Amino acid sequence: MRAIIQRVTRASVTVNGGEPRAIGPGLVILLGVRDTDDIAIVPKLAEKCAHLRIFEDENGKLNRSAVELGYSALVVSNFTLYG
Repeated sequence: MRAIIQRVTRASVTVNGGEPRAIGPGLVILLGVRDTDDIAIVPKLAEKCAHLRIFEDENGKLNRSAVELGYSALVVSNFTLYG
C-alpha cells in the first residue's frame, strides 16, 4: 500500500458524475493498493495517517493531528501510485 497525504482546508471528489463527496478541513489521502498487499496493515495505516502531526498549533508549529482537531479525511483510490 502507498499513500500520499495532503492537508486541506476543504476538498471534494466526484466519481462518474455521481454525488460529490466533500470535507472541510482535514486530510486528502490518495491510496494505492495492490492485490499482494496484506489487509492486516489497513488499520495501522489509517491510525498513522490520522495521528500525523501536520496541522499548526496555537504557536504556528506543526504539532496537531486531524484526530486532535476533529478533522475529516477524504480517501481516494489511486492505482497510479504504483506506476
